Amino acid sequence: MEQLAVTSVSLFELFLIADVSENLLPARLQMAFTLGFHIILACFGVGLPVLMLAAEWLWLRTGDELWRTLARRWSRAFLVMFAVGAVTGTVLSFELGLLWPEFMGRWGAVIGLPFTMEGFAFFLEAIFAGIYLYGWDRLPPRIHWLTGWPIAIAGFFSAFFVVMANAWMNTPAGFRIEDGQIVEIDPVAAMFNEAAGAQVAHMILAAYLVTGFGVAAFYAWRILASHSTASHPTDSQTIYNRRAMTLGLLLALPLAPVQALVGDWAAKMVARSQPVKFAAMEGHFVTQTRAPLHIGGVPDSQARETRYSIPVPGALSFLAHGDWTAEVVGLNDFPREDWPPVPIVHYSFQIMVAIGVLMIAVGLWAAIHWIRKRDWPPGKWFLRMVVLLGPLSVIALQTGWIVTEVGRQPWIVQGYMRTHEAVTESPGVWNVFYVTLVVYFLIGLVTVALLVRMSRIPFEPDGSKMQEQSHGS
Repeated sequence: MEQLAVTSVSLFELFLIADVSENLLPARLQMAFTLGFHIILACFGVGLPVLMLAAEWLWLRTGDELWRTLARRWSRAFLVMFAVGAVTGTVLSFELGLLWPEFMGRWGAVIGLPFTMEGFAFFLEAIFAGIYLYGWDRLPPRIHWLTGWPIAIAGFFSAFFVVMANAWMNTPAGFRIEDGQIVEIDPVAAMFNEAAGAQVAHMILAAYLVTGFGVAAFYAWRILASHSTASHPTDSQTIYNRRAMTLGLLLALPLAPVQALVGDWAAKMVARSQPVKFAAMEGHFVTQTRAPLHIGGVPDSQARETRYSIPVPGALSFLAHGDWTAEVVGLNDFPREDWPPVPIVHYSFQIMVAIGVLMIAVGLWAAIHWIRKRDWPPGKWFLRMVVLLGPLSVIALQTGWIVTEVGRQPWIVQGYMRTHEAVTESPGVWNVFYVTLVVYFLIGLVTVALLVRMSRIPFEPDGSKMQEQSHGS
């Protein structure tokens, strides 16, 4: 998982904020687009190895070749996404220096350590990914399974280090400013900044949720499609799809309520360390005690109010400070030039929370039925909800990052450097962005085509082996 610590913003915000540099708009578009593309692959790089290990462990435990086939196919899909993710992550690394040279030049010594550690984690993941993929049928089964563990661990720590760097941009630490110079640099203190714990936990859980729901959605869709066609699938195909969906759901559904608890932790951290971002998230303009939580609503930055919302008295005070009567600072207490684009931050936060609530509701539905029947809810409606949660989990991921990054604007380093101060002065940034759009479109098209083609490879069980294996590994 490569550089997530960037100044990504939503495309809408880019056209709403006036440029103070002719390169600011294309540089923001470039970072927003490339990060939005890469972060999906990065999530599967963190989560898919966990599912591969689970499927292979079930094969080792039961001897059932369906589990081995599943693990082997997922390892191929992982290879494709890992390769594309490595390329797009490298692009992000270069963009940090090329598009935001003032940021890297001034703050590189402070925040360089987590990027370095992420590089080690990435190389460890790449080495063992090669061993794992080459080791099918060449290593003893249990040794092969053990070679998959470093992939999952390195993927976890890759995300861990990069998100720590991004958290530093929200709550800078580990240095002191003296006569305009950065002194007394402490890279470890910079890494373990105030926002690091909540933000890292929130992102890693999001990666597992995206992977779990994404995998489950694909196989739920296949189950639904097989029911609507004239040619019925074989028993092994039905079992294969249901097992794959089950593993995806077992990864994602239990983590949805955990993510809600971590989200509460993150919200309290933001209220304490970035009160202007917190106020924008909630569309909260007026400082008050027993502040209401706005469900929905349309923030009006000119009138300085949020219309058409459903207020819950005292709930915002509790969310921010754990006290129903606590005072919550509103946007009116901050200079207008320090406000982020309030509507975008508010809508993104509301969308993310709404999707999270839906995930928990589906998980509760599934849990109740599982406790009673030891199976998922029957019928097509549950499968349809699982299919829906696949793309919705990606939307929640993207809107969450919009809240994090757009909510910090106009700062690239909160309170110390504004985004327009960091952008490059070099010409041709628009041209680079146009080329990037074309190249990434082609990369995305080829990636999807490869994954679809791989998913259509047939298999038929014949005792202990699958015809699928004849297609190579």
